[in-house]
Amino acid sequence: MADKCSEGLLNGTVPGERGKQDKSVKRGNWGNQIEFVLTSVGYAVGLGNVWRFPYLCYRNGGGAFMFPYFIMLVFCGIPLFFMELSFGQFASQGCLGVWRVSPMFKGVGYGMMVVSTYIGIYYNVVICIAFYYFFVSMTRVLPWTYCSNAWNTPDCVGVLDGNLSSRAALNLALNATQKRTSPSEEYWRRYVLDLSDDIGNLGEVRLPLLGCLGVSWVVVFLCLIKGVKSSGKVVYFTATFPYVVLTILFVRGITLEGALTGIMYYLTPQWDKILDAKVWGDAASQIFYSLGCAWGGLITMASYNKFHNNCYRDSIIISITNCATSVYAGFVIFSILGFMANHLGVDVSKVADHGPGLAFVAYPEALTLLPISPLWSILFFFMLILLGLGTQFCLLETLVTAIVDEVGNEWIIRRKTFVTLGVAVAGFLLGVPLTTQAGIYWLLLMDNYAASFSLVIISCIMCVAIMYIYGHRNYFKDIEMMLGFPPPLFFQICWRFISPAIIFFILVFTVIQYRPISYNDYVYPPWAISIGFLMALSSVICIPIYAIYKVCCSEGDTLLERLKNATKASKDWGPVLAEHRSGRYAPAFSPSTESHLEVQPLQPEKSRSEAEAASPVQGSNGSAHSQDSRL
Repeated sequence: MADKCSEGLLNGTVPGERGKQDKSVKRGNWGNQIEFVLTSVGYAVGLGNVWRFPYLCYRNGGGAFMFPYFIMLVFCGIPLFFMELSFGQFASQGCLGVWRVSPMFKGVGYGMMVVSTYIGIYYNVVICIAFYYFFVSMTRVLPWTYCSNAWNTPDCVGVLDGNLSSRAALNLALNATQKRTSPSEEYWRRYVLDLSDDIGNLGEVRLPLLGCLGVSWVVVFLCLIKGVKSSGKVVYFTATFPYVVLTILFVRGITLEGALTGIMYYLTPQWDKILDAKVWGDAASQIFYSLGCAWGGLITMASYNKFHNNCYRDSIIISITNCATSVYAGFVIFSILGFMANHLGVDVSKVADHGPGLAFVAYPEALTLLPISPLWSILFFFMLILLGLGTQFCLLETLVTAIVDEVGNEWIIRRKTFVTLGVAVAGFLLGVPLTTQAGIYWLLLMDNYAASFSLVIISCIMCVAIMYIYGHRNYFKDIEMMLGFPPPLFFQICWRFISPAIIFFILVFTVIQYRPISYNDYVYPPWAISIGFLMALSSVICIPIYAIYKVCCSEGDTLLERLKNATKASKDWGPVLAEHRSGRYAPAFSPSTESHLEVQPLQPEKSRSEAEAASPVQGSNGSAHSQDSRL
C-alpha cells in the first residue's frame, strides 16, 4: 500500500502538477533517510542495551524473559515509537511546537525538556568515564591488572597475581569471613572515583574526570555545530562502528574456554518465572526506557524528516534493531563473563553485574585475562563511547530544537550554533558536581529518579491527549494525509487501548516494586531520596502548572468554555509547509497562521534578487518573512 501511495503522491503532488520540494528551508532536513534511521538507532541503542538488558535477562528467567520482552515490544514499544515519530514529522516541530495540537498540554513538552536535561547532564558523565578508561587503556599493562598499586588494600586479590587465582576462587565461593575485592573494583572505587563515604561529602573534583567531561562535551558540540546537517554525517560512524566492535568482541568471546557456560546461563529459560508479574513489569519497563519514549528525542528527530517520509516503516526497523542489539550484546557480555567464571572456578552469577559495575568493574577485570588485553579494553570502551554519544546527540538536539522552535524568529534560527554552544556549556557546568568524590552517588540518584516514573506519566498523558482530546479520527486522518494510508488497524487499537493500559501497568509496577536506592553497601539518606523525588516531580509538575496557566489565559466566560478553547487545536497546527496544507489545513493567510508557516517559492530557480523583492509579511512574533507576492 505504501509503495502504491508513493507512486501516486510523490512529494504530495498529483499527476500533472509541478513537483513539490518537500523541504524546509527554514529548519532544514536530514540529508537523506539513512541519516535519520542511523541517528534514531544511535539514540535508541545506548548504554542500557549493554549493561542492563543482559542483567535483566538472567535475573528474570533467562530465555523465558525473551517471551514477555517481545510481547511488550509488539504491543507497546513499536506503537509508541510510531506515534512519536508521526507526531513530530507531521508538524515538523520539536517537543514544544507539536503541542499546538492541544495547547493546554504543552506542559508535556516542557516535561520532556526537563527529563532530557537531567539525562543529558549525567549521561555525558558516564561517557566521560568511558573516555577516561579508553585513554588509560593505551598502555602495555592495564592499570587494574595487579594488586601492587598504591591504591590497593590488603583485601585485594588479583586473578593474575601468581597462584592467587585459587584463593580468589575460594573467597568467591565461600565468602565467609573475608570479602575478596578485585583490582578492577579497587581501581574503580579508590582511584578513578576516590569515593567519599557519603553523598553529602562532595570532597574534591577529580581533575582527570573533569578533563574527560570537557572532552566529551566538546565532541558533542562539534558534532552538532550545524544541527542535523553535521550530526547526520557523524552518525554514519557512531551508529555503525559499535556493531563492528560488538562483532569483534563476540568472535573473540565465543572462542574462549567457558564461553558456552556463560551463554547458556544467559539464555536457559526458567519457565516457572513466566507467571511472575515482576518479569512482565521488567520487560515492559526495559522496552519503554530503552526505546527512549517520552524523552522528546523521537519527536525532535522526526521533525527534520520530509513530510511524506514513511515513518511507519522506520519505526518498525528502528525498534527491532534496538531490541536485536540488546540480545546480541547479551551474547558478547556473557561469553566473556562465562570465561571469567571458568577461570575462577565459580558460578557465572558470582561475576555477573549490571550498570556501572558491569561496565567499569566486572568486564574490565575479565579483559585482563585475555591476551593483548589493552587492545580489547580500547575496543570495548570505544564502543561504550560511541553508544553514549549516539544518545547524547539527540538529547542535546532535543533541547536546542525546542528552544529555537519556541522563539521561532529569524535571528535565533541564524544563531542556532550559539544556542547549541550555550546548552553545551550549561550541561558541562551542571555536570561538574558529578565529577567530585561523591559524584557517583549523585549520578545514580539522577538515573533512578529523574527518568523513572515521570516518563511513564508523561507518555500516558501524551497518548490520552492525542487519542481522546485531539481525537483519534483526526489523528488517523492526519497520518493518512502524510503517508498516503491510515495507520494499520493494529496500531489504532494499540494507541487507543492496549498501549495506555500497558503504560499504566508499568506505572503501577514501578510504584509496587519501589525500593529506596542504595549503592553497594551504602544506603542513601532520606534527604537525598527526597531530592530524587523532587527531580522526578519537577518534570511531571510542568503538566498541571501549564494547563492551569493556559486555561486562565484562554477566552470564555465560563470554566467549561475556557477548557474547551484551551484544548482545541491552534489555527497554526498542521504541516509547516504551505504546500502540504490542504483540506481542513488550507491556510486562511491570517497573520496568526502566516508567522508559523514556511511558504516555498513556486519557482526555486528564481534568482536571489527576485526573492528579496518579494513583499515582506510581518509575523506575530515580530519577524519579517520574505514571501512571494503571488502566494
